[in-house]
Amino acid sequence: MGWQLIRAGEEDLQREISRAREISWQTFGRRIYFYAPGFTHYNNKYFRSFPNIFPSISITGLYCSLNCDHCCGKLLKTMIPATTPDRLIEVCSSLKRNGAIGCLVSGGCLPNGSVPIWRFIDAIFEVKRRLGLTIVVHTGLIDFETAVRLKEAGVDAISVDIIGSEETVREVYHLKASLKEYAETLRALKEAGVPFTPHVLVGLHYGVIKGEFKAIEMISKYEPSALIIIVFFPIKGTKMEHVSPPPPEAVIGVITRARLLMPHVPIALGCARPKRAYRLMLDKLAVEAGVNAIAFPSTEAIEIAKSLGLEVRFSQTCCSQIYKDIKAP
Repeated sequence: MGWQLIRAGEEDLQREISRAREISWQTFGRRIYFYAPGFTHYNNKYFRSFPNIFPSISITGLYCSLNCDHCCGKLLKTMIPATTPDRLIEVCSSLKRNGAIGCLVSGGCLPNGSVPIWRFIDAIFEVKRRLGLTIVVHTGLIDFETAVRLKEAGVDAISVDIIGSEETVREVYHLKASLKEYAETLRALKEAGVPFTPHVLVGLHYGVIKGEFKAIEMISKYEPSALIIIVFFPIKGTKMEHVSPPPPEAVIGVITRARLLMPHVPIALGCARPKRAYRLMLDKLAVEAGVNAIAFPSTEAIEIAKSLGLEVRFSQTCCSQIYKDIKAP
């Protein structure tokens, strides 16, 4: 089992893994969902994704005012640009014609930490009405009015990164925002009644654990639709390209803490995480810790899930949809 790979002396973590798994299985049953949206090639003996089934769209093109140390706008280059509402409708229409079932609408941030999604809400409403696509929106910091309008537009989930360290907000995001503003974003989403799936990026502060447990604590107060755990990985050409990710054990520590604080909230290990041997190790431990979903799982994770007697289900949507899927018969 994966936990046997943990360094000697990690008995406490082993106990937390077992405890988290028991809580998860008691609450949600012995099922796990594996997601492969298609914006990244994924093909093994268990599942194959198809390109552009669920792509990512940037409503700001390559623009981001923050130029965060871990990204420096590089991730925007992997998205389809659609910088006007009309263009967003055109892109989504083309995607639908070519077999897409949904998309992530994201983009770079303005200086206040928000993504200018309000300009596109009418277009999103039109996409939902005419095309019926699953639409997940990544908003950055958001106010109540915008959250309500997105709910009325019919978005399937709002994803937002939650940071639990003001030092990280300043030094990595280059953003003048307080933790109170992140809490206000969570409150706005909760009060608007829109499905929301906060993300916690483990190791964001130059690979060390800093505000992650605080972020989990903040999120737990607002009963999100699901929680997505993602992990820092170095991107070439950024200020953090030579920084090592946090140890897999540290990520699992965040996951098990989240499970204890949010026993009734589905937890997913998201698509953003290191690859190769690191992913193999982390995915194994995540399955054994009872996560409800993994995006782009390693083959070994699928095999461990099967060996544990879990019912395995695959999907080509975004892993944020675990909150819906887990309720399905």
